[in-house]
Amino acid sequence: MSDIQVVIFKEAGQVAVAKKREFRSKALQFVYDRYVGEDSELAAAFEEELSSANIASQIYNLRKQAGLSQRQLAAKLGTTASVICRLEDSDYEGHSLFMLRRIAAILGRQVKIVLVPAKGGRATA
Repeated sequence: MSDIQVVIFKEAGQVAVAKKREFRSKALQFVYDRYVGEDSELAAAFEEELSSANIASQIYNLRKQAGLSQRQLAAKLGTTASVICRLEDSDYEGHSLFMLRRIAAILGRQVKIVLVPAKGGRATA
């Protein structure tokens, strides 16, 4: 299957967080509990940032496993190294499905998108 996964956990106008995040690190758990706690908006923002960081990390790791520099991957995509640098930046939130599919194809992968139920499991009309 795929090494690049995109998880959609937020619906238009609704925040969906399935359960409280748990960490192996007691220090990280303390910080999360203190600053995010039960606030569903902060939890959604945290998950969104984590998702962006995860995508960036996967692109970086797959590129390195393929033995490609940012310039080499950019050349195969027909773009510039600065675009690859931006895609590998954990703060970047503009990952397009089109670009992720192009990167995955070059790296011999597929993109897998998983839609998870919103909190409460209700669909919005």
